[in-house]
Amino acid sequence: MLGTHDLPLFIASGLLLNVTPGADSVYIASRSMTQGARAGMAAALGVGLGCWVHILAAALGLSAILAASALAFGVVKIVGAAYLVYLGLSMWRTRPQAMPDAAMAARAPLRKVLVQGFLTNALNPKVALFFLAFMPQFIDSTAAHKPLAFLFLGAIFDFNGTLWCLFLAWAAAGASAIRVGDRAKVWMGRGVGALFILIGVRLALAKQD
Repeated sequence: MLGTHDLPLFIASGLLLNVTPGADSVYIASRSMTQGARAGMAAALGVGLGCWVHILAAALGLSAILAASALAFGVVKIVGAAYLVYLGLSMWRTRPQAMPDAAMAARAPLRKVLVQGFLTNALNPKVALFFLAFMPQFIDSTAAHKPLAFLFLGAIFDFNGTLWCLFLAWAAAGASAIRVGDRAKVWMGRGVGALFILIGVRLALAKQD
């Protein structure tokens, strides 16, 4: 279909990859648990939009530049890592006395949550390289329009991934209904912030495969 093959295998593999924890799922869960399901869903939609940056890049061949150029990969890697560390530090700086209710001081408008979700995914060069390595395995070598095949597979992957992220947001919001003290929620947020910092450092140290 549209120059692709083994579509059921692609869908199954994509779903398994989507449920693997990463920076995106951590961000979605943290927003749901601290600001509610609406914030988590905004984060999920932002991540889904960010995924399209990599889909379009792969379709247009831009991801090949990241794969071939150590300089380009390094620049995008450092930018993405710096953003994740910044996000983690902003969560870590939450103070207990800034908590008048059960929500964290790191609360943000839904539009900002969506943009942060977008950037969390879009600034990760490993995602770009993943698309370049994963999707061609399911594209027919004789396909007349390979960019169209990339877009088709990317749309399927992103649609399924967004459904999973929305479910994750709903589940995390439900888990947050368990009553815990404000101080515990602050430290939970700081723990998530520390995790983002670690992910950012790991991304900064990642080597071009």
